[in-house]
Amino acid sequence: MISNIQHLGNAIEIIMGQAPPSKKCNRDGKGVPFVKVGEFNEVFPIIREWTTLPLKLASSSDILLCVVGATIGKINFGIECAIGRSVAAIRPIKNKLDQNYLYYFLSGKTDYLRSSSQGAAQTVITKVMIAELEIPLPPLPEQQRIVAILNEAFAAIAKAKANAEQNLKNAKELFESYLQGVFENKGEGWKEKKLGEICELINRGVSPKYLEKDGVIVLNQKCIRDHKISFEQSRFHDGVLKKISPEKMVKLGDVLINSTGTGTLGRVAQVREELKNVTVDSHVTIVRPITDLFFIDFFGWALIFIEEEISKRGEGCGGQTELARNTLKNEFIICFPKSIKEQQTIVQKLDALSAETKKLEIIYQQKINDLDELKKSILQKAFNGELAEPKTVNNN
Repeated sequence: MISNIQHLGNAIEIIMGQAPPSKKCNRDGKGVPFVKVGEFNEVFPIIREWTTLPLKLASSSDILLCVVGATIGKINFGIECAIGRSVAAIRPIKNKLDQNYLYYFLSGKTDYLRSSSQGAAQTVITKVMIAELEIPLPPLPEQQRIVAILNEAFAAIAKAKANAEQNLKNAKELFESYLQGVFENKGEGWKEKKLGEICELINRGVSPKYLEKDGVIVLNQKCIRDHKISFEQSRFHDGVLKKISPEKMVKLGDVLINSTGTGTLGRVAQVREELKNVTVDSHVTIVRPITDLFFIDFFGWALIFIEEEISKRGEGCGGQTELARNTLKNEFIICFPKSIKEQQTIVQKLDALSAETKKLEIIYQQKINDLDELKKSILQKAFNGELAEPKTVNNN
């Protein structure tokens, strides 16, 4: 165990940020760089704004800590800049605390700081909370030795994580390439129709009065993701079945499309199993194909193919975009072979490749998660005096 445990406040100066007047800020490069929480990046903040009236200044020897908002606890290395109220500059006392050692220490405290932050609507990390953190303070040469070991270990982890992320990306791109090939390299006997010409109806759902249980299940935007339907965030309608039009109840073969929202607009999921007493809210559109034109699952893949195009066609302002009904019906073309047997063959191939891709995604995502956990474990050991020389990390 590392001895000489002290309160962090004994080895640092804390500068809490203060925002300059907005009229003294600009994006023209005039004055001092101005950093708020929105400028935090992976290691160093991004400069987007400047101020001619800096009120609180950070330096390149500091560690910047986000103390307010959704990214509370996030850290960056300091730069010469002004800092807003959402940022604190943690300045190590020279010859007592190494900047990199402090960076690694605070990296291991992110979860603790987030869980300990105070406030209801918007949580805050206070100056007292920072000062009262307990930190092992060995002599500077020992701090620097620990930093050198962590640098080597984390470089290996970063390389392994980058490889896993690339493999994950490759797996997704392989499937997307195959899907694109199916619908772009059409053979003889394929037809092209406007979406509205091959749908029995395109209909918005109900506005639920929320209940905790019982009633008709109502799917919303958050229920449609990764081309599947999730019930985790569904709600219940307080009406009985007969009060909701039967055509608004979700049926086998329907395709659900998020028709409003930011970030979720255009997400597609096909109903591939019988669902009882399920409908959608007013932010989701039910697209019901003409059944004698399609093998049941082909229509879903046809809409997944144009999902990205759909997501770009929202209209509106203020952050809330909407997919107009007429746009959905008249401005999207669906390609499909006339032969139901050919559609069935295509679905079998797409389903098989999709299943294999999902398996690979799970494997690579788990490796990424494991590497993140390994990093946390190494940090914990480093500040408990249990750090050994780094072992080789499998980069495959």
